[in-house]
Amino acid sequence: MTADSLKDAALDYHEHPRPGKLSVGLTKPTENARDLALAYSPGVAAPVLEIDADAENAYRYTNKGNLVAVISNGTAILGLGNRGALASKPVMEGKGVLFRRFAGIDVFDIEVDASDVDRFVDIVSSIAGTFGGINLEDIAAPECFEIERRLIETCDIPVFHDDQHGTAVIGAAGLMNALEIQGKRIEDVRIVTVGAGAAGISILRLLRELGVPRDHLMLLDTKGVVHSGRADLNPYKQEFAIDTPARSLRDAITGADVFIGVSGPGLLTEDLLSRMADRPIVFALANPDPEIVPEVARTVRPDVIIATGRSDYPNQVNNVLGFPFIFRGALDVRATRINPEMKIAAVHALRELAKEPVPEAVSVAYGGQRFEFGPDYIIPKPLDPRLLGRVSTAVARAAVESGVARRPLPEHYPIESIDTLWA
Repeated sequence: MTADSLKDAALDYHEHPRPGKLSVGLTKPTENARDLALAYSPGVAAPVLEIDADAENAYRYTNKGNLVAVISNGTAILGLGNRGALASKPVMEGKGVLFRRFAGIDVFDIEVDASDVDRFVDIVSSIAGTFGGINLEDIAAPECFEIERRLIETCDIPVFHDDQHGTAVIGAAGLMNALEIQGKRIEDVRIVTVGAGAAGISILRLLRELGVPRDHLMLLDTKGVVHSGRADLNPYKQEFAIDTPARSLRDAITGADVFIGVSGPGLLTEDLLSRMADRPIVFALANPDPEIVPEVARTVRPDVIIATGRSDYPNQVNNVLGFPFIFRGALDVRATRINPEMKIAAVHALRELAKEPVPEAVSVAYGGQRFEFGPDYIIPKPLDPRLLGRVSTAVARAAVESGVARRPLPEHYPIESIDTLWA
């Protein structure tokens, strides 16, 4: 499909037969006068009074417990940059489609015309009570870090910036499996990450939680290596500034075990890749064009394991493997936040699932391809029906065990399918 034909198909898809990708559906009957009296006046007064008496009753009598707000100000839309809040709406609707399709979660997409951190936080915190969780999306760094931190402190529901943590969780799961295949230990490897925005910083934070020593993590931004001698670093980059003589990507990559790119196309050249350690691992996650394409990488280094963000190559690091199921687990135990323990639980659930035999339904969904744990299959496929039960259950259990859940695991856990959620 050419670029022009893809554009035309995408526009047609979004416009017809009715504009947009989401609608609001009814969950209760409205067939007669009694139904209407229960749905609105006077029947609605009864749950109003119950919620006024105890705010937790909102989970019993409204959709709060299964409703997530997907919120953006449009300052970092995909790879398109700052296009404004309204232009982010197709992406936020798309996120809602994925929440609903993969985890049965309802979504209101909310586009906030506010780039100022204080104003954005005030607006979102003032409406947070409507929802069971908040998914932040397409907000530029470094403001996204401060926005998320303040909303987590202010709100008593999970607040999750998927551009940060979704990429980190999926990437970490794939990386741990790649390390196992390559015969390397996570505490021994040296990791170079190019891109010091939301995803890059969060990936390093999670890898540190998983056992990579801080001085084994090297971060690069547009000015080169983030080192302790630089005076131009914001607090988030400063967190990963190390004492090193390395200044360029060429310096950093020599002898490195892992390259993680969340930057731009073509940045990892053949010469740079050739300088990596034996059995290297490359996560070239720039979209739509990665830092190096797999066919080139394998020509230079036949011993490489490579992942990208693209669906037309093996080992796609796709956030849909994470956020629907992370929120499902968090919502079902009414977690007050999504903490490191829950993210690590998601990492391990994903990596272990990739090692199991793949159901026939997955092969059918991908045109008859066969998948087996190895260099070209280090993370599960998004259409694997087991993801809902495995990841959601792991996250919910971690929330309970770490003390951020307000109720125990539901009786219907582990979830077999979306249809069982309200059975």
